[in-house]
Amino acid sequence: MAITIIQNTKINTGDFIFTNPEAVTYPVQPLISANFFEDPENKGVKTLKVRATLYINAADDRAPFVQPLPQIINNSLQLHFDYYFTEETPESCDVWYVELNYTSSEIDEITSVMAYLKDIDPETSKGTKIVVNQ
Repeated sequence: MAITIIQNTKINTGDFIFTNPEAVTYPVQPLISANFFEDPENKGVKTLKVRATLYINAADDRAPFVQPLPQIINNSLQLHFDYYFTEETPESCDVWYVELNYTSSEIDEITSVMAYLKDIDPETSKGTKIVVNQ
């Protein structure tokens, strides 16, 4: 199995502030999309493209990172986007766009993706699950 990070970029240039911050729970669940394609750069191998938008406290300027060895549990690819989260509600967030390709000998078993925004210290997470169309 292999994950190739295509892009991991902060996409906002100014402060991103939720309009109704008291209605938001932190960490914010990732927004994700996923689809299969045959990768022409990898000899047409069936590949899963995952795109994620992550909202992370702007006080931390470190980029989130993807755990390199995801598991497939009950036909669901488990992705963890790790970052450092403070226990306080952030005044503003940075919006990160992460795009990756996933290949594996078990790729035909995948029917969904579960993506977690996972705080490293202390360890907490929020997740989003989507169905992948074949």
